[in-house]
Amino acid sequence: MTFSLNIILFLALHLLPGVKSSMVNFNGNGYDGIVIAINPSVPEDEKLIQNIKEMVTEASTYLFHATKRRAYFRTVSILIPMTWKSKSEYLMPKQESYDQADVIVATPYLKYGDDPYTLQYGQCGDKGQYIHFTPNFLLANNLPIYGPRGRVFVHEWAHLRWGVFDEYNEDRPFYISRRNTVEATRCSSHISGKELVHDCKGDSCINRPCRRDSKTGLYEARCSFIPEKSQTARESIMYMQHFESVTEFCTAETHNKEAPNLHNKMCDRKSTWDVIMGSDDFRNVSPMTGRNPPPHPTFSLLRSKPRVVCLVLDKSGSMASEDRLFRMNQAAELYLIQIIEKGSLVGMVTFDSYAQIQNNLIKITNDTSYQDITANLPQAANGGTSICSGLKAGFQVISQSNQHTSGSEIILLTDGEDNTISSCFEEVKQSGAIIHTIALGPSADKELETLSNMTGGYRFYAHKDISGLIDAFSRISSSSGNISQQALQLESKALNIPGKKWINGTVPVDSTIGNDTFFVITWTVQRPEILLQDPKGKKYHTSDFKEDTLNIRSARLQIPGIAETGTWTYSLQNTHANPQLLTVTMTTRARSPTTLPVIATAHMSQNTAHYPSPMIVYARVSQGFLPVLGINVIATIETEDGHQVMLELLDNGAGADTVKNDGIYSRYFTDYRGNGRYSLKVHAQARKNTARLSLRRQQKALYLPGYVENGTIILNPPKPEVNVAVAKVEDFSRLTSGGSFTVSGAPPGGNHTHVFPPGRITDLEAAFKGEYIQLSWTAPGKVLDKGRVDSYIIRISECFLDLQEDFDHAALVNTSGLIPKEAGSTEHFEFKPELSKIKNGTNFYIAIQTMHDANLTSKVSNIAQATKFITSNGPSIPDLGTNISSISLAMFGLTVILSIF
Repeated sequence: MTFSLNIILFLALHLLPGVKSSMVNFNGNGYDGIVIAINPSVPEDEKLIQNIKEMVTEASTYLFHATKRRAYFRTVSILIPMTWKSKSEYLMPKQESYDQADVIVATPYLKYGDDPYTLQYGQCGDKGQYIHFTPNFLLANNLPIYGPRGRVFVHEWAHLRWGVFDEYNEDRPFYISRRNTVEATRCSSHISGKELVHDCKGDSCINRPCRRDSKTGLYEARCSFIPEKSQTARESIMYMQHFESVTEFCTAETHNKEAPNLHNKMCDRKSTWDVIMGSDDFRNVSPMTGRNPPPHPTFSLLRSKPRVVCLVLDKSGSMASEDRLFRMNQAAELYLIQIIEKGSLVGMVTFDSYAQIQNNLIKITNDTSYQDITANLPQAANGGTSICSGLKAGFQVISQSNQHTSGSEIILLTDGEDNTISSCFEEVKQSGAIIHTIALGPSADKELETLSNMTGGYRFYAHKDISGLIDAFSRISSSSGNISQQALQLESKALNIPGKKWINGTVPVDSTIGNDTFFVITWTVQRPEILLQDPKGKKYHTSDFKEDTLNIRSARLQIPGIAETGTWTYSLQNTHANPQLLTVTMTTRARSPTTLPVIATAHMSQNTAHYPSPMIVYARVSQGFLPVLGINVIATIETEDGHQVMLELLDNGAGADTVKNDGIYSRYFTDYRGNGRYSLKVHAQARKNTARLSLRRQQKALYLPGYVENGTIILNPPKPEVNVAVAKVEDFSRLTSGGSFTVSGAPPGGNHTHVFPPGRITDLEAAFKGEYIQLSWTAPGKVLDKGRVDSYIIRISECFLDLQEDFDHAALVNTSGLIPKEAGSTEHFEFKPELSKIKNGTNFYIAIQTMHDANLTSKVSNIAQATKFITSNGPSIPDLGTNISSISLAMFGLTVILSIF
C-alpha cells in the first residue's frame, strides 16, 4: 500500500502541469517561444538587447553539448517596455507579457548585488517561475565572478525548466565525508581547490589556513573553498559553471550523494542528469544526428502596448437567481473604478442567446471615464447562454477600435452551460487574445477553464457572496511589470451580521501604499450604518460614502489624497431587523511610482487534481524581489457547495515547503470534499513589527570568491553588503485570489486520514554532545503536514549506504520515550550509540521514518551525520582530507592577489 501511495504522490506532484503559463515549447530538439522581458523601470539601452542576444546564442551552444546533443534554443522573443521609444523593427506582442515571461531583466531592490537567480520553490522536477538577471549583470564584466554569461544562463535554465537545484550550500560549505575527510560541498567531488580564511585589519590583509571547530570537526565559519582555475573535472554545471572544463551535469557515476546541498535533499540524492532525463522534455527525445551544430537562435523584438480589456458578461436567465446579475454588476463596477489602470482601453459585451456590444473601447483617463461603461451594465436577465457569441463580439469590439486582438484581454464571466463552446476554440487560438474566465456558481460550463489554459489567462470560481467575485476581478491587474500601477487588496470580508448588531474591524495601511484608496461596503437588504476612522482620528460617516444610483446596495468612499499610514478602524451596524450579509473591501495602490509595496501572490501546484493526490498551496510575499519573512499567511479554499477549509501556510523548510525563510509560504492540501471547482484566497498579514526582509537568494549562480592559478590565489571583491537596518517591514495586510482548480475522483466528505501517508522529515540534524547524539527535526504530520504521527522509527549506521539503500535492516534506536508532537513543532531526541567503541573521527549516520497506524509509513528522511571529534592542542589536524592543502598553503607561502574588477 505504501508503495502505491508513493507512486500516486509522485504522479501528482511531478507529472501534472504547473500553473505558470510559459509559452515555451520543446519540439524537434529546439526550444521555441522563450520570452525575455525587460522591466519598465530599466533605462533604454541598445547594448542590453545586444548582450541578451549574445548570451542566449552562447548558451544555446553550451546547452547543446551539456545535454549531449539533445537541446538548443531556437526562437526567443525579447519584450521591450512601453517606456522605451518605438522603433520600426519592434513587433506587436501576442500573448507575451512581463508577468508570464521566462526571464525578466530588472534592477534589484536594495541594491544587494547582481547574482543571477531563478525563483524556484516547487518539488524536485517541478518547473520554476522565472529567471532574474539585473541590467548590471548583463552589461558589466562579470567573467571572473560568474563565468561566461551563456553558461550562467544554462545553469539557471536547468532550475527553471527541469527543476534541479544547486549543488553548493552557503550555510554548510563543508562536510565530513564517509572517508573521514573534510570536503567542500560540491558536485562533483573532483573539483579541486584550497581552503583559507581571508583576514583583513584596515588595509592589511593576510590569508591563513582554516582552523577546525572543536565541536563539529569542520572548518571555522569564515573558511572559504577557493577552486583551482585549471580543472580536469567536467562536472557540474549546477555547482560551478565558471570553469572551461565544466561542460556537463553530474551523472549517476559522478554525482556526490554525500554533499549536504539542496539538490540532494529535494531529489532524494538523484543526480541532476537523472532528474533532467526524467523531465517531460527529454523522456522520449533522442540526440540529434550528424556532425553539424544547430542553427543560432532567432530573435524577435516585441514592444509592449497599452492594455486592452473587454468585459464579456453573461445576462442569461439563470443570472437572475441568487442575485447573480446584481453581484456581477457590483464586482464589475468595482473593477472599472478601482482596479483597471489609468490609460487602459476598456470595452463591454453582454450575452444571452445572442451577444450585444454595449461599448466599444473607451480609454480610462480619469475618475469619470468608467461611467460610460457602468451605465450599460445589464439590468435584466433572460434568454439562453451562448458563450461563443459573447467571445466573438468581444473580438469585434477590439478590432473595430483599431486594436489587435493579439495580446488583448477578455474577462469572461458566466454561470451557465453552453454545449457549443468548443466550436470557437480554434477562433480563440487564432485571435491571440488572453481569456480570463470567472465561473459563477456550480453550473458554469466545465470547459471554461480550457479557454484560460489555451490562452494563458487566469481562471476563477466564485460561489455565492460577492466577495469571491470581487477577489477574482481584483486579481486581474496589469501584467506590464509596473507594480505602481497595480491595485492591491487590503481587506475583503463577507460578514453575516445579526439584526441591529455592530461589527468592528481594523486594516493596517503601511507607508508604501495609500494612493487611490477606496473603502467599499455592499449589503443584501438594507444599507448599514458605517463609521470609518483613520489613524489620526478623522472619521468618515455613512453620509460620506457615495451610493451608486444604478448599481444599488453598495456604497463607496475614495480617501482624499494619500491615505494616512497606520491602523484604520471600521464599524458597521446592520440597521435591518433580520440578519444580512455585508461585505467590506479596501483597495489601494503604491504611494508613488518609485515606492515598491509588499506584494502577495498565490496559486496551487496544479490546475487539476486527481484524487487521491495531494496538492500544494503556495503564497509568495515579497517587496521588490526580496522575500518578506515572519508573517501570518492564511489560505482559504472553498468548494462548490460553499464549504471552506482554512490552512496556515508555513515558511519553515519542512513538509511542502522547500526552503526555510525564502518568503514562499506553503502547505499540502488534502481536504477534498467531492469533485468540481475549488477556489483559493490568501490573506498575508504582518502584525506587531515581526516582518522583515530576507537579503539572501536561493537557486542562484555561485558567486566565486576567487581562484588559484599557478599557485597564486586571486580573490574577487567580496559581495556587496546591505544595511540590515533598512530590511525591516511595517505591519501590513494583503489579500489575493489564487484562482481556481478542479478535482476529480474524490469521494464526498472530508475524512482522508487513511489515504495519505505521514509527511517525510527533510531537516533532520545530528550532533554529538559528550557520549550522546542529539537529534532535532521538524515534526511531520499524520496526513503529510497535518496532525500528529503515531510513532518514529530511527535507525543508525556507520555506513552511509546502509541507510540509503537498506534502511529497514540498519540498527534500530530505542524510541520508547519519544512521544511525537503536533506537525510543525520542533522535535528533540538524544540517545547513546552502542554500535561500537567510539573513536576520534567516528561517523554515525541517522535517518527517520514516520508511521501512521500499521499500513502508512513516510519516505525515509534525509540522512543526518554525527561525527565524534576530539580536538588536539594544534590549530588543525593535517591528516584529515583536504586540510592538508590548508597546511601546505601556509608552508609554501603562496602569493595572494586581490583583483578589483
